[in-house]
Amino acid sequence: PDALALLHVVCTADVDRPGGAAVYSGVLNARGGYEADVTVTRVAEQEWLLVTSAASPVRDADWLRRHVAPGWRVVVEDVTTAYAVFGVMGPRSRELLGRHTGTDLGPQAFPFATSQVVDLGPARVRATRMTYVGELGWELTVPTELAAGVWDRLVASGGDLGLRLAGYYAINALRLDKGYRAFGPELGPDRSPVEAGLTFTCDLSGDRAFVGRAAVERQRADGPVRRLASFVVDDPHVVLWGGELLLREGRAVGQVTSA
Repeated sequence: PDALALLHVVCTADVDRPGGAAVYSGVLNARGGYEADVTVTRVAEQEWLLVTSAASPVRDADWLRRHVAPGWRVVVEDVTTAYAVFGVMGPRSRELLGRHTGTDLGPQAFPFATSQVVDLGPARVRATRMTYVGELGWELTVPTELAAGVWDRLVASGGDLGLRLAGYYAINALRLDKGYRAFGPELGPDRSPVEAGLTFTCDLSGDRAFVGRAAVERQRADGPVRRLASFVVDDPHVVLWGGELLLREGRAVGQVTSA
């Protein structure tokens, strides 16, 4: 289980992505800084599911409501308590889930960054092929009343596949190994996608308007004065937690965010 929160958004506006599409992106302020770091899944023609961190749903919902475009009708509902989210991750995750569903989980039928409602034994759950650990995997959004049954079914059938239960410390270690950023330590209101190395998550190819676009384009053209970077410590006995001063040739050049 991951520490996630869920926001359901209904919006009467024209969009051009097909149902079932999922995307990782940021919610930016006018300075180009991160107000939220989310995945957004289109679950119906005019409905979306936002997955954010457990500490952020009230903040994120307020930000969305305060930035509704003129003429749009938007309803934001916090549905966190209505669902449990299980991350089934690893090279044999497809094999494990395939034991419990008739849905084709192959790469052509179920590509990365897509979402489908699937049968999982007697339960109907939303499976989204999105991962925070740099490996094949799905996030399962399960109705709360069915969560215990789905959990027991998956755990009971995964022994011969090497299934192991893992918590947030494991997820954090794996995402660091992959170089993924986290909201809070790496991303925040004063950190931009350009500084974070996440400019690819901003749609700058056309004229699509979004809050912070001008700041992102300006910083990309001028070059950022600081960047997030991954580094490896050679000494295995050094214990880092984040917040440590980083020195280069005796001069302070940065600060550790996560370790």
